[in-house]
Amino acid sequence: MTRFRTLIAAATLAIVPAVCAAGDALLTFTHAGQATEFDMEALVALGAQEVSTTTIWTEGVQTFTGVPLNVFLEEVGVTEGTLKATAINDYAVEVPVEDAVPGGPIIAYLSNGESMSLREKGPLWIIYPYDSDPKYQTEVIYSRSIWQLDRIEAIE
Repeated sequence: MTRFRTLIAAATLAIVPAVCAAGDALLTFTHAGQATEFDMEALVALGAQEVSTTTIWTEGVQTFTGVPLNVFLEEVGVTEGTLKATAINDYAVEVPVEDAVPGGPIIAYLSNGESMSLREKGPLWIIYPYDSDPKYQTEVIYSRSIWQLDRIEAIE
């Protein structure tokens, strides 16, 4: 499995245009006062999942690629509570850890195979598989779909 994950990460990095200089943090995760920074390579290394769905902000079906939120939380050791997700412009939402299920939301870093600029809601965007289940088509879920994400904090 590790070799497969490494191959997927290498292939994804090869097609991801540079959204920032190598090694620059895209996402800062904070838990119990400890901050961990993730650059694109670190996010990609966690494994990629594609979600093809329509959104209320785009036209037609879009294919997003990113780290499954449940995998990300497993990596950082969070199993319960609430996440405070914050965007570059300091807009913030709370996302319950219970949302992080297999087949659920992802921290997307690609849209239709391309990196997302700030203007395109990037470089990171929490995407739910809206078309997969009516439970993902609510105002509450839409409000949790934060774009221009750059910080996540685990709160009690």
